[in-house]
Amino acid sequence: MFLRSPVKDFCNGESGAVTIDWVVLTAAIVGIGIAVLAPVERGLTEIPGKIASDVANEATQTYSF
Repeated sequence: MFLRSPVKDFCNGESGAVTIDWVVLTAAIVGIGIAVLAPVERGLTEIPGKIASDVANEATQTYSF
């Protein structure tokens, strides 16, 4: 009879349900972050290269005094 009450309280408790909700929400946020990271990372590596090639190909004017 001594163990029945703590076991019954454990089975009827709902405090773990909130933890599972937070774990699911955190996993969703991490998944969205990873999904957004790929296009942003690609843009951060391609755009500076395009700018550098455009600047290198641009004709420069020389001035003589």
